[in-house]
Amino acid sequence: MREGPALAPVRREDYAPPAYWIRTAELTFDLDTAKTIVASKLAIERNPALPVQPLRLHGEDLNLLRVLVNGQSVSFRHEDGQLVLEAPEADQFILEIRNTIAPEKNTQLSGLYASGSGLFTQCEAEGFRRITYFVDRPDVMARYTVTLRADRRKYPVLLSNGNLIEQGDLDGGRHFARWEDPFPKPSYLFAVVAADLVAREQWVRTRSGQDHLLQIYVTRGDLDKTEHAMNSLIASIVWDEARFGLPLDLQRFMIVAVPDFNMGAMENKGLNLFNTKYVLASSATAIDSDFDAIESVVAHEYFHNWTGNRITCRDWFQLSLKEGLTVFRDQEFSMDMAGSASARAVRRIADVRTLRERQFPEDAGPMAHPVRPDVYQAIDNFYTPTIYEKGAEVVRMMHTLVGQAGFAAGMRLYFERHDGQAVTCDDFAQALADANPDSPLAQQLDLFKRWYTQAGTPVLEARSTHDPLAQRLTLTLRQRCPATPGQAQKLPQLLPVRMGLLAAEGRALPLQLEGETQARGTERLLIMTQAEQQFTFTDVPAGAVPSLLRGFSAPVVLDDGLDDEALLHLLDWDRDPFNRWEASQRLYTRRIVAGLREGVEASRLSSAHLQALSRLLRDEALDPAFKELVLQVPSEMQLVDQIAQADPQRLHELREGLVDQLAAELCEDWTWVDDTHQVKAGYRPDAAQSGIRALGNLALAMKVRHAVATGDPVWPGKAYQRFKDASNMTLRWGALEALVNAHAELAAPALAHFHEQFRHEPLVLDKWFQLQARAPERQGEVFAKVRQLLKHPDFHLGNPNRVRALVFSLTHFNPAAFHRADAAGYVFWAERVIELDAANPQLASRLARALDRWQNLAEPYRSAAREAIARVATRPELSSDTREIIERALNEGQETS
Repeated sequence: MREGPALAPVRREDYAPPAYWIRTAELTFDLDTAKTIVASKLAIERNPALPVQPLRLHGEDLNLLRVLVNGQSVSFRHEDGQLVLEAPEADQFILEIRNTIAPEKNTQLSGLYASGSGLFTQCEAEGFRRITYFVDRPDVMARYTVTLRADRRKYPVLLSNGNLIEQGDLDGGRHFARWEDPFPKPSYLFAVVAADLVAREQWVRTRSGQDHLLQIYVTRGDLDKTEHAMNSLIASIVWDEARFGLPLDLQRFMIVAVPDFNMGAMENKGLNLFNTKYVLASSATAIDSDFDAIESVVAHEYFHNWTGNRITCRDWFQLSLKEGLTVFRDQEFSMDMAGSASARAVRRIADVRTLRERQFPEDAGPMAHPVRPDVYQAIDNFYTPTIYEKGAEVVRMMHTLVGQAGFAAGMRLYFERHDGQAVTCDDFAQALADANPDSPLAQQLDLFKRWYTQAGTPVLEARSTHDPLAQRLTLTLRQRCPATPGQAQKLPQLLPVRMGLLAAEGRALPLQLEGETQARGTERLLIMTQAEQQFTFTDVPAGAVPSLLRGFSAPVVLDDGLDDEALLHLLDWDRDPFNRWEASQRLYTRRIVAGLREGVEASRLSSAHLQALSRLLRDEALDPAFKELVLQVPSEMQLVDQIAQADPQRLHELREGLVDQLAAELCEDWTWVDDTHQVKAGYRPDAAQSGIRALGNLALAMKVRHAVATGDPVWPGKAYQRFKDASNMTLRWGALEALVNAHAELAAPALAHFHEQFRHEPLVLDKWFQLQARAPERQGEVFAKVRQLLKHPDFHLGNPNRVRALVFSLTHFNPAAFHRADAAGYVFWAERVIELDAANPQLASRLARALDRWQNLAEPYRSAAREAIARVATRPELSSDTREIIERALNEGQETS
């Protein structure tokens, strides 16, 4: 469906309760890929708090057959995309609607659509209106009973939300299943599946003594790849009941893997639909990070059963109420599953890196918006890193301010007050504050809630002065937040700053603030509430180095004024793993920035830094996964977004030179790592083994890189042999990556061999496309390869995973290959946005965001990028999803009025 001009903005301040409630919904589907008949019987009740007014029902791409009120035909009209019925006389009535839809023509993958040989739904945010007419908004919650009828041979599995109450045969080779969901839910949580699937099943008994059936449905032939997903689901159920007292509340819980899916997964009540990427894994087809992602996403969607389903959003402006909170919960779960303190730190670093790579650029671009937005045009465009990742950081700060026990108490109060309701972010914050009345959160709640209303990433400036005679160190903190679209002036926010002090010899100093009678440990939480504050510590010897924002205690950019020597001190001695990693990342970035200003020689790492890295690599007490993170140089996408007027080609050149130096000057260390970091036991995707493989793969990549640079054939040969002999995909993939990223001669035969071996494994082929699109650019080779791969018989524009693997990998993750002086990358981008928008606007709008930050580019990229955006904007048939992104970029992020 072509949507034409952009929709009128929806504003949070205009929220009004619905004029009508839908209390129960009885739906009957006669399912067929060409023509599905949908019959609904809705028990509707007028909202007595509002004036009598027409009943307005949302509907999109529907063929209406019949409308009855209390069994009688009624007049209706279509107005602004809605079905409008004049106000019925009764305050309560039964509305019956019959319509048809065509799933096979639904390329948007929203509503009911065909994927492979099955039928599936995706209703969040506004997909239910593509199934039947309804009051399709999250604060209208109904109890659903669903009857599905279909050809048994084509669709032997019929699923919907809740509990299966009846099933049986029908005439003509057809069958039916009737499902009942005992909990009221909004329409966005509705789900239907009709397909030829098989299931892995597991019974579990919860702490209450109730037995529950867990099922994971997949295409025939994929059942052997579901063990990890099932284990992750069981672990999630156990964890949520133990940590928060939240049990599984249905007789069964189902997950269905879908090959064509716009999102990662969807938390429909009791029937989660998942992108196959986040269900299917075996040691032969998935790498360690795939197993991690499956565990995290399975947990996330299961945790939504309470934080999102049992309590849902009043309106879409409150989206972070469920998403930010649930991301925080899945992050906590993943850290608990990791086990050791070191492994937990690795998880935290990974989460922060994601935030910085995805959300910080959004905060600095035209799509910047608060965690609770004030206005939107297409709600699909606001499933953003700000809602998810920054929203999770806001919840984490609450957790920090009230403590773990206080947070658990706040969660209990939240559910006591709001179970079964559609509520707001304010309701959640108030519950946490009321459960912890003496906490900084409760005492400064209005100040803290500015995190919900102000966009942008605050900058925290920290400077320290030392009085050697008085042995006092005064720490001055200043906060500011840059202007963002629609918000020029920003007010101070509450910042929890976790910190420590390291003596010159490296020991952690006891911390005693002026006015206190004694020191209180070696780590403190400073609460910043003003634009500028000072904290004075006593008994501090000369040479102490501040370690600020430990564990990344607030989502800010830290400017602490430390020189390279101080950062090296933190890299060597800091007890906080996050700040050790951070020190190394900042040192890398400084060298690249110096190279931009002063030339290549200035970008070289100092001998002191290299020696510190060598010591860290050889330190047996440190987790291998942590070492791998510290040795990783910031990505080009991070650098492009951090550096004003960025020249992607120049940044690529400098970054590659820095990695070459690491490969060459730590050559003996990499050999030692390769010799000592090989897993001898059978494959397990746990934190311990994964860390060893990660560091081992990095060492192999460095050895191959150095060997190619020096003309040594030995290490490329070793990598190729490991690629062929590997006992699991993580090792195979590490060897293949090493060859491709080093431009080794053996890369081409390895890629051909890989494709031949895994051509029937769609998710593995996605990796094959992705690797080639993300390879380091050299003389335009990667860009040319991507254009060539568009014509590959295994590339399908209709499959979102394949598009993300190839097209998004180039435009979002390979700046040097995408941002070309001849503007060919921008032409490619514009062609793909227009092409995708005609079929799948959600996917197209996400691709459109590759040029969000065009204003941060140096010339000639800046002008060429803007020209490409303007070219797309001239297309009158653009969907509202894509048009909003394009126009906000062109208008420098100003709200469309």
